[in-house]
Amino acid sequence: MAMIQASREVGVVVRRRLINNPWIDHVWSPAMVLDEVPATAPWTALSTEADATIYYAGSASIDLFSSDTANYRDNLADGDPRIWVALRRRDGGPELELTKVTADPTEGEAIFESGCDVIGTVPMPAGIASWIAAFVDQFHVERLFHKRKRDRAGGDQRMPGGPPGKGTTLT
Repeated sequence: MAMIQASREVGVVVRRRLINNPWIDHVWSPAMVLDEVPATAPWTALSTEADATIYYAGSASIDLFSSDTANYRDNLADGDPRIWVALRRRDGGPELELTKVTADPTEGEAIFESGCDVIGTVPMPAGIASWIAAFVDQFHVERLFHKRKRDRAGGDQRMPGGPPGKGTTLT
């Protein structure tokens, strides 16, 4: 069966928050994903508070694959579906670039474990949740789990019925 893919562009908003730390003066975190891409230039400051600035980071693509529909379904069924957003520093500098936006919890965790500079989850907007649910409804195929049986050939050669060392070894 051929893999089917769908993509959707979304806008990403991030927060830069000042912190009291001797080694760093601020931290970045994803703030939200927008259902639509606005006509705003990337890295435009949207609002400024005493200790934080909110930026429109730019657009990114959420890609869906028919082979991953079970993961999307689980995310939607959680009751609080999430989107994972990953950013990294450009050439070690202070500027960030969007690297990944995904609705797949397994992929999001893999990105988290990879040591990306900034990764976090944000609530999934209702319009994106509806789009993903429609994709899952159309392309999900339930796959049965088949437990693999051990190959006993060349394995343990003891006879059943007695503890080891009691004369039950085949010769």
